Amino acid sequence: MNRTGAEADELREVFVLDTTAPGAAPRGFDTFRRGWEAQIGKDLPLVTYSPATIADFRVKLRVTRLRDVVIGDLHAMSAIRTADHPGGDQDLVEVHILRRGAWTVGGLPDRGEHTVSTGQFLLRHFGRQVPFERHAQTRELLLFLPSAMLRPVLGNRTITGPGNSAEMRLLRAHTEMIQRTVTGLGPAGVHAAHRVLIELTKAVAGGGFDDVEPRLAPALVQAAKDLADSGLADAELSPTALARQLNVSVRTLQRAFAKVGESVTAYVRHRRLEEARLALTAPRGRVSVSELAAHWQFADSSHFIRAFKKRYGQTPTEYVRSTTWRDVEGRGRRRSDGKPGPVETGPGP
Repeated sequence: MNRTGAEADELREVFVLDTTAPGAAPRGFDTFRRGWEAQIGKDLPLVTYSPATIADFRVKLRVTRLRDVVIGDLHAMSAIRTADHPGGDQDLVEVHILRRGAWTVGGLPDRGEHTVSTGQFLLRHFGRQVPFERHAQTRELLLFLPSAMLRPVLGNRTITGPGNSAEMRLLRAHTEMIQRTVTGLGPAGVHAAHRVLIELTKAVAGGGFDDVEPRLAPALVQAAKDLADSGLADAELSPTALARQLNVSVRTLQRAFAKVGESVTAYVRHRRLEEARLALTAPRGRVSVSELAAHWQFADSSHFIRAFKKRYGQTPTEYVRSTTWRDVEGRGRRRSDGKPGPVETGPGP
């Protein structure tokens, strides 16, 4: 993948190759091959597959391109196996992260054949196409990266390990952020996202980093936020707990948040307040202030009320009243404008 200049800086796209639709299996491989060759075959030639694979090729692949990086979310419903001699030379660094199933690769100079199972990853530079096999119902995150910036770090090593290590958490968080935002990025955003992706891959290859660099801060912060969001109601949630899960020091985590203009504690407090605010007007039934304070780990109701008013300019009770009044007033305005108001259903005829 050797694009240069403005073409490389601007390249960002998303596309899907899907042969899992009903009735697609008989021509599934041909459909996939044509799509692959049209979209990325110039930079990443397709390997040669076994006849059994070609006969039953049921795969869904969502591809995100960022300059000279290809990110793939793969769901292989059928087993996939290459031919004994799958192809020729290439020059890529690959990351394989198994979400489900297994991927077996052969021809590794340092370990021969190796199987990557659910929850594990493999990172390596490949100078040629090698034989591999995916089990049926495998789900995998794939990264194909340029070798020039990564091969000096990797050498001829094959890096394997758990997919939930601190470095892999950061790499996955940043990769997912790229997948969500890539089509809206401008040139500066493309450049920054690409640079951080390369640096995080280096961190995986190097087994970690001593302290957070400015360009790695956004990825570390995003990984910490994802963890925090999944445990906002947990009494044990704290900067120390997050740092421990990410395998970094509390100082490193706090410095990363400082570089993006906030603190870990402030983020958690603001997210808890936001969840409490949404609960106050939830249609499924409102809860009391004391219940909200306890659920979202505030010391007591008074502490919660003070924090809520500081954040939103109203106490929880005032917020509920104002929201209710706005809803009623809005319905009245719609009726006065001659537009239909809410429809009330009653007994049928």
